[in-house]
Amino acid sequence: MSAKYPVISVTGSSGAGTSTAKIALEHIFRREKVTPAIVEGDCFHKYDRYEFRQKAKEFEAAGKRLSHFSDEANLFGKIAELFDSYRRTGRGLARTYVHDDEEAKVYGVEAGRFTDWREIGEGSDLLFYEGLHGGVEEVRPFVDLLIGIVPVVNLEWIQKIHRDTEMRGYSSEAVVDNILSRMHDYVHFITPQFVNTDINIQRVPLVDTSNPFIARDVPTPDESLVVIRIRKPEKWGIDFPWLLAMLNGSFMSRRNTLVVPAAKMVLAMELILSPIMHQLLEARRNTL
Repeated sequence: MSAKYPVISVTGSSGAGTSTAKIALEHIFRREKVTPAIVEGDCFHKYDRYEFRQKAKEFEAAGKRLSHFSDEANLFGKIAELFDSYRRTGRGLARTYVHDDEEAKVYGVEAGRFTDWREIGEGSDLLFYEGLHGGVEEVRPFVDLLIGIVPVVNLEWIQKIHRDTEMRGYSSEAVVDNILSRMHDYVHFITPQFVNTDINIQRVPLVDTSNPFIARDVPTPDESLVVIRIRKPEKWGIDFPWLLAMLNGSFMSRRNTLVVPAAKMVLAMELILSPIMHQLLEARRNTL
C-alpha cells in the first residue's frame, strides 16, 4: 500500500445504491478540501453498447449468456493496472463510458461508446472508484479502503426494476429477464467481493418485499434499516459508543455491526468515514 496516493473503492451490483456512498464521500471531500480522481466502473467494460449486443448474440448462439457482471465482459486487469499505478505514482489510465446524448455533447462521442484512454490523477489527493468490480480478486491488493453496498437481494431487484423502467425506459419484462440472465455471474463475480470489504452497508426493508417483481414502490428510508458491518473496527479506531449516541434509534447487533434507521444512512456513513479519511490523509501528509 502507498499512503501517499490512497485508493478508495465503492463496489456493488447494478441497482444496489452505490451512489449513496458516493454522496457521503463527496460531502467529506468538500469539507476536507480533498481533490479526488473519480473513476466510474463502466469505463472498464470490455465492449461498448453496440459491441456488447453483438457479442451477446454470439454467446446466445453458442448456448451461453454474456453479462456485464462477468470477467468475459470486463477488463479486470485494467482496473488493477490503474489502482497499482495510481498508488505508486498518483497517475493512471482511464476512460469514460458515454451513457446518453447529454454526455455525448460533453465528450464528443456517440452515446453508448467509450472515449479514448487518457491519463488521470494529476493534482489529485486520492483515487475514488465506484462500480461493479472494485473489490474483485485482481484489484483488492491495491485498495486502501473498500466499501460494499449490498441491499438484501429482493430490495436490490426492486431498486433496479424501478430505476431501469422509470429512468432508462426499459420494460419490466426486459429488466426481469436481465436479472435472471446474470444470476450465475452475480453469484460468481459480485457476491465474493463482499468477503474482503472493509465496510459493508446493507439496507434491509421492514415491509413485505417477498415478490420484488410486482412491487409498485421502492421501500422508503422510513421503511428500512441499514446494517453496517466493519470488518476490523480496531484498525480504524471505530468508536461505537459515540456512534450510538450520535445516531438516535441505532443499536449493535454484533460486536462489529451497527444497525441504524435508513433515514440516517448518509449521516452514519459520514460519521464512520470521516475519521477513516483523516487517517488516510494524515498518512499521506506524512509522506509529502
